[in-house]
Parts: sequence; C-alpha cells; structure tokens
Amino acid sequence: MLVSLHHEDGRVDAAVAFSGVKLAVLSRAPRSYSTQRLVAAASERGHEPRVLDTLRFAIDLSGDVPDLQYRGRQLDDFDAVLPRIGASITFFGLAVVRQFEQMDVYTPTPSNGIANSRDKLRSIQILSRHDIAIPATTFVRDRADVLPAIDRVGGAPVVIKLLEGTQGIGVILAPDTKIAEAVIETLQSTRQNVLIQRFVAESRGRDVRALVVGDRVVAAMRRQASGDEFRSNVHRGGSVEAIDLDPVYADTAVRAAQIMGLRVAGVDMLEGAEGPVVMEVNSSPGFEGIERATGLDIAGAIIDYVAAQVAFPEIDVRQRLSVSAGYGVVELSINEGAALVAAGTTIGELREQDISVLTLNRGTTVIPNPRSDRIIEVDDRLLCFGNLEAMRGLVPERRRSRLRVQPLPGEPLLEEQR
Repeated sequence: MLVSLHHEDGRVDAAVAFSGVKLAVLSRAPRSYSTQRLVAAASERGHEPRVLDTLRFAIDLSGDVPDLQYRGRQLDDFDAVLPRIGASITFFGLAVVRQFEQMDVYTPTPSNGIANSRDKLRSIQILSRHDIAIPATTFVRDRADVLPAIDRVGGAPVVIKLLEGTQGIGVILAPDTKIAEAVIETLQSTRQNVLIQRFVAESRGRDVRALVVGDRVVAAMRRQASGDEFRSNVHRGGSVEAIDLDPVYADTAVRAAQIMGLRVAGVDMLEGAEGPVVMEVNSSPGFEGIERATGLDIAGAIIDYVAAQVAFPEIDVRQRLSVSAGYGVVELSINEGAALVAAGTTIGELREQDISVLTLNRGTTVIPNPRSDRIIEVDDRLLCFGNLEAMRGLVPERRRSRLRVQPLPGEPLLEEQR
C-alpha cells in the first residue's frame, strides 16, 4: 500500500510504501460502539487491530527488558496502542499504558495525559497555569473555609463537583449559599473531595464538545440539556447538533488537549460571555453521539493519525535529557526587568552559553526551535536544555512573602498549652 502524508500548509510528502499497523485497543467493552468503530476503521485501512482486556495484563519486570504478559502468555509486538480505560480501573490501566510506553509502543493518549485528565483538580491547575479560561474554582477541606470559598467564585448559585465523578455523576447545582454549604459539608463528612465552581449562567444549559485529533478539531457538536437539567450529557436526555466551530473555540480545544498531553481528546467547553470556558478534557471520548450528529468518520481520523505517528513513541523528555551530569531541563519565565530583556539577548546568544531553547512560549503561541536571531521579550517562557550552572543565573528570583514572626509570650507555656 502507498500513502502520502498531507500537511495543513498544503505540502504533500511523496508516497511511501506502507504496511499495516498492529494496533492494540485496550477496552473492557469490546462490543461498545467506540471500540467497534475503531476496530472497523482500522480493518478497513488494512491494519491489524486487536481488542485486549485491560485487566488481563500482567506487568513483567523480571527480565532484562520491560515486558507484558496477556492472559498468561508473552504479549505479541504491537506498533501502537489505543487505551479506552474506564474510570474505575484508572490505576491499573495507567500502569499497563506506562509499560507499553517503556516498550516504545506509540500511543496518542499517553499515561501522563490520562492521569492529568482523570484528576479534575489537577487538570484545572494545569489549564489555568497555561492561561486557558476555566470557571472560577476553589478547593477547600476545612469547614470554616467553605463560605469564603463560595464567595470567591462569585456566590450562589455554584456548581459542586466530586473529584472522582464521571459522565455528569457527582455534579450538583446548589441554588443558594445555605444549600451549597450543607451539600459540601455532607460530602466532606463522607471523605469526598469536592470542587466549588462558578455557575456559568450565560451558557443556558449548553456546552460544546470538540473532538481533537493531533493538532486539529475533526468534529464538533453542541449539547443542550433537557428541561430544568443543567447537565447537557446525552445519556441524561440532552440533545445534540453538529456545529461549525468558531476558530477561537477550535484553537482553545487544541491547546487544552496538547497542554494536558493528549493527542486524541474530547474537550468540553461552555460558551461564556467572553469566549470559550473549558470544563473538562476527556482522554477516552465516546464517538457515538458526535459521529451520529456530524456524520463524520471520527474513528477513521484517529486511525489515520495513529498510522502516521507510530514512528514517534511517547518519551519523557525531562527524564531522557537529565541523564547527563550537570545538564537538565529548565523553564525560564522572563519577568519585567530581567537582564536578558535589558540586554536585548537573542536565542543564539543563549546557545553560546551552552543553553539550547527547545520551545518559546509567547502569549498563546508555542514556537518550537526558535530562530537564533529572535529577541527574548518580557513574559516569554523558554523551555531550555543545557548546563545547569549556566542556567542557574538566569532563573528569576522567586518572590517570597515576608515571614511573620510571632512574638514570644511573656510567660512560659504550660505543658497542656504546648
């Protein structure tokens, strides 16, 4: 078979000989719509898909090289793996995916990305760090912090979410402060971790699901909640319609997925007054609703992307680059008044100091392998690999809050007061 690789800028690589990809689909539901579509799409394209039960693996670290056993036998070699891991088996599923990664098997949904997406708090922390718009969110444990937390997100109504909830389960809309306080305290009394979020009223029970594959959105739909229900999940009676996604929303969806470390993801966004507000990044999105709403071959787009990427398995860049003594990976944030800015330093001048700039983050743009003559500006973030001593002097001084020294009591503390 001959294939040509088409780029978004119109370039087309020459056709090359191509043999089918041996593809492992990790799923405990081989008859589910999404799993069957992946298998069918792969088979139609001449690949060799095989559905493997995630819980039937055994991780073998006793030999010289990492290996996996499946149903008591050594696993065949695979070119790529597509994890469809349910929330209830996340821990073991991640261990299996990590082992595939150690065996240099490509996956568009690496273990780190899945772990990030399954932890609602962690995912919001990552997205907010990279200037992705999210609902105002707080996370507290002490009862005394609940009311101030509700005030910080704008007051009632608020959305209360269980960190471990999925598919709309464990998501509660509290219409007033007293109800919100009671619900939060009840959940915390059962040792549940909860998030408190601002209710985005202008979304009017609607959200947008964008299906990201690689660096583009391949399909999008709008979901509308039914009746008084504020959750727009289709299995809760919500309706769907195909939409042409606004470029701002498409760019936000792709950035959110990539920041989370996922090359295939479903990104859920609310239509806020000031633009897209990311609610969640799903590492195992279902295809049924969006394929039927749009009529597009989502599974085929995923298989095509995987087939083009099998030569580039996921690697831990920081881990690989830090094995040389005295060298490591550092992200430099360029603050106002930084010496690099004052001196008009270029990327090339850093290279002369044994520092290579891997990526330059400027605003919402990520520039890989920036040109040598590019001048460093305020608010740039540079991902660098190089001599740690040379980079140490470039790391901006951290702002430290003044330590508050408590005055000593006039009298010694009694034993029961200590």
